[in-house]
Amino acid sequence: MATPLSADALVSALRAEGVTVVEEPGWRANNRNQHGSWGPVHGVVVHHTVSSGTGSSVSLCFRGDAALPGPLCHGVIAKDGTVHLVGNGRANHAGGGDPSVLQAVITETYGDRPPVPHEHEGSPGAVDGNARFYGFECVNLGDGHDPWPDAQLDAVERVAAALCRAHGWGARSVIGHLEWSDWKSDPRGFSMTGMRRRIQTRLSAATGGGHTPEPPRPPRYQPFPGVSFFTDGTDSPIVTAMGRRLVAEGCGRYRVGPGPRWSEADRESYAAWQRKLGYHGPDADGLPGPASWAALKVPYGS
Repeated sequence: MATPLSADALVSALRAEGVTVVEEPGWRANNRNQHGSWGPVHGVVVHHTVSSGTGSSVSLCFRGDAALPGPLCHGVIAKDGTVHLVGNGRANHAGGGDPSVLQAVITETYGDRPPVPHEHEGSPGAVDGNARFYGFECVNLGDGHDPWPDAQLDAVERVAAALCRAHGWGARSVIGHLEWSDWKSDPRGFSMTGMRRRIQTRLSAATGGGHTPEPPRPPRYQPFPGVSFFTDGTDSPIVTAMGRRLVAEGCGRYRVGPGPRWSEADRESYAAWQRKLGYHGPDADGLPGPASWAALKVPYGS
């Protein structure tokens, strides 16, 4: 049980754990506090968005939709590991859940064989998870096929560890939405049991090992290689890395791939990205330019 962190304390805790944080405009005042209590908090719930593309996912989680108003979480974890803060206070993310799960989280007895949830939103015995948990949505379709990049899983680990460290919790205070409510399936694509082990290892390394882990290096992005790079039958890992970023942003137009050889599918995908940025006509011809390339943030080492 703990008092929720202030906005400043949350940002500080995340950055101290090596998380790359983006503060979305208005996030500090974005909450559902007028519709119910916020706190005391007991843990963290991890979700997937069932969406693709960072920008559209962040917008959805910030505002919500006609069926469920936002914020839908406190932060959105993008595929590149960046965490976009969208809410500060009560958020519509956990809904009703099982009281036996809440008790196991509170007592830090939620282990490798956790209680099976038997309650959900609308059940007579459900408890309000929106008042008791931080929530983080991870950009993923949740279909079991959409990949979970290492950078994204590392960010999940760091976000959860940051909150556990700030509140003096162990990793058993971190659960998936499917472990809270009996009709949820998220996050799908990785094991929460394995993630809790990763979180506990991080917490133990910093507190019991007598040293602080080396903070991650800031991300390095590929510089713009020039227009001619894409008009000379290019075959390069940079093209593959670019294609993966386009897919992550919901602009992929690939039947197979992406791959290292520049193709018509790459051009069509990049044109979709240019249109997403607001370019039209000949400015959205599918050939990268320096401004659109910088906005795409194609990483090294992909």
